[in-house]
Amino acid sequence: MGDDSEWLKLPVDQKCEHKLWKARLSGYEEALKIFQKIKDEKSPEWSKFLGLIKKFVTDSNAVVQLKGLEAALVYVENAHVAGKTTGEVVSGVVSKVFNQPKAKAKELGIEICLMYIEIEKGEAVQEELLKGLDNKNPKIIVACIETLRKALSEFGSKIILLKPIIKVLPKLFESREKAVRDEAKLIAVEIYRWIRDALRPPLQNINSVQLKELEEEWIKLPTSAPRPSRFLRSQQELEAKLEQQQSAGGDAEGGGDDGDEVPQIDAYELLEAVEILSKLPKDFYDKIEAKKWQERKEALEAVEVLVKNPKLEAGDYADLVKALKKVVGKDTNVMLVALAAKCLTGLAVGLRKKFGQYAGHVVPTILEKFKEKKPQVVQALQEAIDAIFLTTTLQNISEDVLAVMDNKNPTIKQQTSLFIARSFRHCTASTLPKSLLKPFCAALLKHINDSAPEVRDAAFEALGTALKVVGEKAVNPFLADVDKLKLDKIKECSEKVELIHGKKSGLAADKKEFKPVTGRTAASGAAGDKDTKDISAPKPGPLKKAPAAKAGGPPKKGKPAAPGGAGSTGTKNKKGLETKEIVEPELSIEVCEEKASAVLPPTCIQLLDSSNWKERLACMEEFQKAVELMDRTEMPCQALVRMLAKKPGWKETNFQVMQMKLHIVALIAQKGNFSKTSAQIVLDGLVDKIGDVKCGNNAKEAMTAIAEACMLPWTAEQVMSMAFSQKNPKNQSETLNWLSNAIKEFGFSGLNVKAFISNVKTALAATNPAVRTAAITLLGVMYLYVGPSLRMFFEDEKPALLSQIDAEFEKMQGQSPPAPTRGISKHSTSGTDEGEDGDEPDDGSNDVVDLLPRTEISDKITSELVSKIGDKNWKIRKEGLDEVAGIINEAKFIQPNIGELPTALKGRLNDSNKILVQQTLNILQQLAVAMGPNIKQHVKNLGIPIITVLGDSKNNVRAAALATVNAWAEQTGMKEWLEGEDLSEELKKENPFLRQELLGWLAEKLPTLRSTPTDLILCVPHLYSCLEDRNGDVRKKAQDALPFFMMHLGYEKMAKATGKLKPTSKDQVLAMLEKAKANMPAKPAAPTKATSKPMGGSAPAKFQPASAPAEDSVSSSAEPKPDPKKAKAAGLSSKAKSAQGKKAPSKTSLKEDEDKSGPIFIVVPNGKEQRMKDEKGLKVLKWNFTTPRDEYIEQLKTQMSSCVAKWLQDEMFHSDFQHHNKALAVMVDHLESEKEGVIGCLDLILKWLTLRFFDTNTSVLMKALEYLKLLFTLLSEEEYHLTENEASSFIPYLVVKVGEPKDVIRKDVRAILNRMCLVYPASKMFPFIMEGTKSKNSKQRAECLEELGCLVESYGMNVCQPTPGKALKEIAVHIGDRDNAVRNAALNTIVTVYNVHGDQVFKLIGNLSEKDMSMLEERIKRSAKRPSAAPIKQVEEKPQRVQNISSNANMLRKGPAEDMSSKLNQARSMSGHPEAAQMVRREFQLDLDEIENDNGTVRCEMPELVQHKLDDIFEPVLIPEPKIRAVSPHFDDMHSNTASTINFIISQVASGDINTSIQALTQLFQIESLAREASTGVLKDLMHGLITLMLDSRIEDLEEGQQVIRSVNLLVVKVLEKSDQTNILSALLVLLQDSLLATASSPKFSELVMKCLWRMVRLLPDTINSINLDRILLDIHIFMKVFPKEKLKQCKSEFPIRTLKTLLHTLCKLKGPKILDHLTMIDNKNESELEAHLCRMMKHSMDQTGSKSDKETEKGASRIDEKSSKAKVNDFLAEIFKKIGSKENTKEGLAELYEYKKKYSDADIEPFLKNSSQFFQSYVERGLRVIEMEREGKGRISTSTGISPQMEVTCVPTSTSTVSSIGNTNGEEVGPSVYLERLKILRQRCGLDNTKQDDRPPLTSLLSKPAVPTVASSTDMLHSKLSQLRESREQHQHSDLDSNQTHSSGTVTSSSSTANIDDLKKRLERIKSSRK
Repeated sequence: MGDDSEWLKLPVDQKCEHKLWKARLSGYEEALKIFQKIKDEKSPEWSKFLGLIKKFVTDSNAVVQLKGLEAALVYVENAHVAGKTTGEVVSGVVSKVFNQPKAKAKELGIEICLMYIEIEKGEAVQEELLKGLDNKNPKIIVACIETLRKALSEFGSKIILLKPIIKVLPKLFESREKAVRDEAKLIAVEIYRWIRDALRPPLQNINSVQLKELEEEWIKLPTSAPRPSRFLRSQQELEAKLEQQQSAGGDAEGGGDDGDEVPQIDAYELLEAVEILSKLPKDFYDKIEAKKWQERKEALEAVEVLVKNPKLEAGDYADLVKALKKVVGKDTNVMLVALAAKCLTGLAVGLRKKFGQYAGHVVPTILEKFKEKKPQVVQALQEAIDAIFLTTTLQNISEDVLAVMDNKNPTIKQQTSLFIARSFRHCTASTLPKSLLKPFCAALLKHINDSAPEVRDAAFEALGTALKVVGEKAVNPFLADVDKLKLDKIKECSEKVELIHGKKSGLAADKKEFKPVTGRTAASGAAGDKDTKDISAPKPGPLKKAPAAKAGGPPKKGKPAAPGGAGSTGTKNKKGLETKEIVEPELSIEVCEEKASAVLPPTCIQLLDSSNWKERLACMEEFQKAVELMDRTEMPCQALVRMLAKKPGWKETNFQVMQMKLHIVALIAQKGNFSKTSAQIVLDGLVDKIGDVKCGNNAKEAMTAIAEACMLPWTAEQVMSMAFSQKNPKNQSETLNWLSNAIKEFGFSGLNVKAFISNVKTALAATNPAVRTAAITLLGVMYLYVGPSLRMFFEDEKPALLSQIDAEFEKMQGQSPPAPTRGISKHSTSGTDEGEDGDEPDDGSNDVVDLLPRTEISDKITSELVSKIGDKNWKIRKEGLDEVAGIINEAKFIQPNIGELPTALKGRLNDSNKILVQQTLNILQQLAVAMGPNIKQHVKNLGIPIITVLGDSKNNVRAAALATVNAWAEQTGMKEWLEGEDLSEELKKENPFLRQELLGWLAEKLPTLRSTPTDLILCVPHLYSCLEDRNGDVRKKAQDALPFFMMHLGYEKMAKATGKLKPTSKDQVLAMLEKAKANMPAKPAAPTKATSKPMGGSAPAKFQPASAPAEDSVSSSAEPKPDPKKAKAAGLSSKAKSAQGKKAPSKTSLKEDEDKSGPIFIVVPNGKEQRMKDEKGLKVLKWNFTTPRDEYIEQLKTQMSSCVAKWLQDEMFHSDFQHHNKALAVMVDHLESEKEGVIGCLDLILKWLTLRFFDTNTSVLMKALEYLKLLFTLLSEEEYHLTENEASSFIPYLVVKVGEPKDVIRKDVRAILNRMCLVYPASKMFPFIMEGTKSKNSKQRAECLEELGCLVESYGMNVCQPTPGKALKEIAVHIGDRDNAVRNAALNTIVTVYNVHGDQVFKLIGNLSEKDMSMLEERIKRSAKRPSAAPIKQVEEKPQRVQNISSNANMLRKGPAEDMSSKLNQARSMSGHPEAAQMVRREFQLDLDEIENDNGTVRCEMPELVQHKLDDIFEPVLIPEPKIRAVSPHFDDMHSNTASTINFIISQVASGDINTSIQALTQLFQIESLAREASTGVLKDLMHGLITLMLDSRIEDLEEGQQVIRSVNLLVVKVLEKSDQTNILSALLVLLQDSLLATASSPKFSELVMKCLWRMVRLLPDTINSINLDRILLDIHIFMKVFPKEKLKQCKSEFPIRTLKTLLHTLCKLKGPKILDHLTMIDNKNESELEAHLCRMMKHSMDQTGSKSDKETEKGASRIDEKSSKAKVNDFLAEIFKKIGSKENTKEGLAELYEYKKKYSDADIEPFLKNSSQFFQSYVERGLRVIEMEREGKGRISTSTGISPQMEVTCVPTSTSTVSSIGNTNGEEVGPSVYLERLKILRQRCGLDNTKQDDRPPLTSLLSKPAVPTVASSTDMLHSKLSQLRESREQHQHSDLDSNQTHSSGTVTSSSSTANIDDLKKRLERIKSSRK
């Protein structure tokens, strides 16, 4: 037994695997308890059991197995990792649990399966259960079916896939086991509950008894929609919602929601596709051609049987369709026609969308066959055409249908109209756009006037249906001519349709009731009828939407037509304004005279034909007056013009009379209702006079007026034919000129291009050059509207003429046609005018392509030609293709009907001869251009095969195929390509070439689309398999396309589609999806750019009102131009996508070519960052090459496509250099206006420019350099800093150009390099230029060396990278170069360094050969003769280099960051902490230009000063000449190596790289003497910067974020330990005070400041003696004043008050009672809260228990105080008197003495005065009085900065060099001490020592004279460097104090008169200027 119980000691997991069943039982029980206890689903505990769960369920012992199943169920329910076990556990359950006799085991097994489904593993479970159905054990089969049934019942048909279950149902019904059959019946009932009748077809063939039983069960089911009762984990919220709904009694509503789910399953989807092509009888094609009709019938019957299969496998049905079509069209036996029609119906129903490609061939044939009268034939044809319609779109077959509408046979007309009516029912407002409706309405309107009543009725029905579908607003414009009776009839029909509509939208099934109405009987066979209904089932959705669309007005309009003018708005859509057109019969001359005499004065009529011209002139004047006064309605236009034409009429000889006459014609046309009849009378005369020198203009005016009255198209046609029937060339040329002008004024709408072209051709052939010129001008104007296609008509002209035409077209390129200003119907109300203005051109542009005359070529495509193309001999095939190319070339523009050509060409696309494949592709390209948008209908049968060619192994064939596909897509748009499964089928093919080309193409096209067909989702599974393709290119292309798929489908759909992938693949793909989600571009904004193709309603986008120019997107604001700064945040993302939005002065001037007016650079948010990431992650090629290869150019093109306007990109990548020039010109124009865009695309622009550097064309290069100069100027103005990526992909290529042979180019390149230093640190430029010195090109080497010299000269030695030594050694190598220019440049560069750096250069350059060294020494000697100040001059000349602060610009450029940051922060005003934080970030990218600008801001206006008598101060300041010479800008040579090292470290602080900065700061703070130099202000800013950096959340995003934070932490500790302890403590106190005051500051910030203070407190015992306690206590006093105890207690955190107490407590503990002696700097300290606090602490520590009222104790204490402070006071006073005695510091000493006396009124200064002369005593007294008077006066002026007056007095400046000087905070006055201080520095700089500088007293008090910290003593070498630094600090002293609110000093200095101050200023100026 002992052995048996061994297992008790084992851990649980081992027990579960034990061979003893008891052990396992115990193990399972314990595991169950463990599982129930674990609360966290992600606990690691779960993973221990991962491998054991299968054993739990498959245990061999039944009892143990039960327990195991219980534990497994809990595991699956709670463990996060359970999903991994799905497959093995469920298969275990199926094989080992479902066969158990115990019901409990089976129940648990089913529960486990359902739980797996709940945790989103439904598919895996279903797979295992379906495998279980093949098991031999019926028990298992029954259990599997039951599990599936429960799953379906609980989770619903969305989760459980029905198709595989339905597939096995018939087999289950045939089972021998009754239990299995019964279970199958139950699941069939359950499935029916979810999908209703869709289940019938698959079960048609089961046993009839079973079917009957099923039917009975089905009838019993409730009709309400089923709902899932259990949800997946991810849907649990939905469950909660449902419960709420039910509790709220909202069942009805819920039902409504779910109603959509039910018809989701389409029976068609559940069916298996049957392959029938192979089953066709072998001799089918022979039989179908047989002479005997019986044989043909047999063949057709065989097909009929096959097509009865409800779902057919896709395949090539072209031949079968062709054969059936032939029977329908040509067979004489009507029975066979009906049979063939049925076969076509079957094919269409079985293939659905896959039949679409054949629809175009069959539709015309069927429609024409409607001439048959026999009902069964008509019915069969109706069924066929209805089924075919559902496989395609109305758009695709519209051409064919419209062609048949003009047929003379009434039956055909009637049936076509009925077909149109039925088709319209399937449409919605969006699928029936105006462009499609217009031609249909026009054709139907003819039919409503037909003589045959059945034709009229059918047309009424069709129009009524259209009215119902799209609403009155859209149809009314087309019905403007229809009389009331007919209109009512149409409306009546529309109402009838509504009933059907209502039923249809309510209940899809009723759709079939409507069919019989159209003459179709219900006896079309169960399957067919059902299918029709099924196909239409999904339609109600869109139909419900129709009313909404109606309410919104006609979609796709630039602006909706004004409501008032609906009637007349549409009229212009006919050619000419037919509604308002006045139709007038021709009147006889008598009638005209009668009418004229009624309105004209009698004399007028009499004198018309007078022989005296004066009388005729007088008569005309009267005539004109009469016309001017006439009312429009009363004006008899025809009569009046007849009178004018009366003899002498247009033969009038006197030009004055003639001019009047023509003017009157114009007046009549403008003022009257002028008809074409009237026009005919005068036009001839006008054309005759148009060439007249004197009357020509009047004739043109009259013609324009007539054109306005009678519409331009008609007038133009008349005028042209008249002009060209004459011989007069002057008239012809002037007519052409008039027409050119008229087209611009009236627009192009409705003009007959064809007629013009023949006239223009005549004109081009004219001998008179004026006529030819006018014709060419007219062509130019037409080109604006028609576009490049116009040229095709003139290709056969003579080359000379053609070149003139091309030149004219070239001129017009890029211009957009002006919006029409005339021709807007003057008869309509003003409201309508607007509508017209907006709409008319829209139609015009749509029609332009339609206007081009198209040739019918189908008759040329003979069967011989087709057989030639398919011949076995390749030469004959080639001949055939050549013929086709010839036919298309000749026809120019062709009609869409091209007979058998598509099938013939399709065969050639997979020709074994690649040359023929290419030729075919070229023909298809031609075909696309020739057919225009109508090529759409060939996309399925010809377009998709072109895509197949993309998989060809030959590169050139693929390129040709891609070009062809693009040519097609340009004409068709993308919708046709993406619809249906064709594209996904192509992507499915595992051909790497095909995949990468197709994905590349999609990635290019998808981003430009606003919406895509839902079929796009079909491509996703194949896209995922491409992501894991073996071929790297395919993977890359798939990744590139991913974001664009997501942009249209959304992340959710894409993620859902990963469900079917293997787990490993799924994780990878999901990761990629996440990544793509971040890069996903937004969809292009609504109005896409108008194209000249009549695609739906895309054209009106042009008429976007100009108020939202560049971003006509939803988010765009109405302001005309977004503020570039704000735009980033606002609607820019949308603007970015708005495909080349419109930006034009006003909407009228926009027309077709407007696409060039939008923004050329589109801002893609994070676009640049993403590109950099991609390059870093090696996803794209790194921009690094010696000459650019194609892949680089392609890559750049791809990257640009999303952010550069399409047209500009075409120019940029054009093969012709002139286009590059154009692109550059455009870029220059847009540079200022699109700063945001330029900066957003800067990396791409620079890369493109590098490509231009490799061009051979100089003009492009010059233009590129010109652009670069402007670009870098702009970037430096915008304070932009080049990124490393931008620099490294651009500078090396620019440096190459510095070696160009042309001087002018070299000069430009140098200028650009110079400007680049403003946007990219010189020290980083240095290595690039250094690299350039290694070139083989000697010019380049020389120029680079010179540039290096300039860099060193301008920025000092620190630019030399990696170290000055290495750099100089490399430069020195070139002294021995064989090229003289290079040698000179190298020598000059080293001499420049020598000038800056002295003899140390020789150390740096190392060993040189003797020859080189002697050359160098010689050169140095020579240079020494020149004045040494030269270099400084050069630096000064550079703009704003702020020379006055330091002779070495480098100091400024890269001064220590602390120093700069303090200036920057203070200059940016103290209030904004967020701003300050930003500044600190900036300090890591410190740049010269940045700081210069700041210096500009810091140097505020000089505050007005109190006047002092300062004369005596200045007397000794004589500036000896020689000294100035001595201090050269090269720091003399005392600058030893240490200095330059420190220099270098300081410059490193300013590095853009955070690590370098931190390292440099750490180095600075390691040297104690340097660290102690940092003043309070500097430390405050540094600490502020470092803490802000630590808190910056963005650091965590960096790879080494944690590392950076650690480094900063260490640096902070260094700063705390090494800095001057007084300064750092003071800085931290001030910082804490600031951070508590600032509302925007984060609590985390204050917390870190306090942590620093705690660290300082810990250091206090060691440092207490080196601390200036007076200053610290003053700071604490100020702090307590700003934050009294009450206020501190209100703080959210108790830390501030505790920190303060701890600090004070520590100080008390360390100093004891002496601490009270250190309050000297606090004014009226008796009121100070600090003193009270310290006293309390002292009492506490001395255990004095007396109460506060114990006066004695206090007195005692104060006595102790007095004694202990007596000695201190004496020292202090001695110090003050010493100052008064010294010449420079007298005033300051007096001020301090006054302060002291004021504080200690009982202080005894007598002993100090006793020993001095009488004069000195009275001087002191007088001085004190003066100060007192001044103070009394000033004390009343309170501050204006919102700081309380007390603060003003108590605050102390703690700025960069702790100077007490400023009276009040708003900078009204500055004490002279500031100037004194500056003066001293200047003296020191100029070599004059300040007297007694070194023995100045220690800095006991801040109120004492500010000592210039004497660095000289500690670090002699740094003497000049630090003094410069200090000077720059001093310069900003006053503004620092201004801007630091917390530090404003109360010490106010003595007064004097203003004159002296001016004097003082002048002297300062003199000193400065002499320094220069």
